[in-house]
Amino acid sequence: MILSPPQSFRIPVGTGAAARDIAVARREGKAPGIFWLGGFRSDMMGGKAMALDALGAEQGLAVTRFDYSGHGISGGDFNQGTISRWLEEAEAVLATTNGPQIIVGSSMGGWLALLLARALLARGAHAHGLVLIAPAPDMTQELMLPAFTPEEHESLQNNGYVDQPSQYSDTPYRITRALIEDGANHLLFGGVIETGCPVTILQGGADPDVPQAHAIKLVTHILHDPVTLTLIPDGDHRLSRDEDLAQLRDAVMRLVKG
Repeated sequence: MILSPPQSFRIPVGTGAAARDIAVARREGKAPGIFWLGGFRSDMMGGKAMALDALGAEQGLAVTRFDYSGHGISGGDFNQGTISRWLEEAEAVLATTNGPQIIVGSSMGGWLALLLARALLARGAHAHGLVLIAPAPDMTQELMLPAFTPEEHESLQNNGYVDQPSQYSDTPYRITRALIEDGANHLLFGGVIETGCPVTILQGGADPDVPQAHAIKLVTHILHDPVTLTLIPDGDHRLSRDEDLAQLRDAVMRLVKG
């Protein structure tokens, strides 16, 4: 299937020294729309994002993708990125959509999706549904900090950052002290997580970055909304194989059909 290109545009977010332009790709279509939130150091041209774009084209659904600042083709410095900063951008892009949205978040995007759902509830609105792929809520405190070596903790305090090799990149991932400290302002574990909508979680059993216990812990905090957890025993962190993308498509379409 040859897809017609989505509309590309940019929106300004922030003021003064914090101003940055955010690149957005929008496929027009009917509601509920699909709203994509990528992971840490990922961009809107990845396999899962493009599979959702293709699903939207096939089903006539609106699809919105964007790059966080410092990611992909958006402006801004990655090393200035924090959960607060990227959440502000997600809220700004969401404000450009029409009608109810199915928010699909991968890894860090899963954390942002939950924060976005909470922000919507605070305004008296709600998402149509959430699909969370290897979600990493509270990752700065729950997954990053505990894995640091003593030398990395020292670098974080003295240099303000840690450079870690990644299997997903030829260059190390820089984790800044600002990211860690800001993450503490957005922790979800320790209280009931309210989403106001159905939640589907797709989690790989062979995920080296976000263990399946983290997904199970998330389920125990969502007490008032229907949750479906699908464990994919041999699935990795990316869940981008053909069979994984089929699971993602099915999860989204179940929410579309309601």
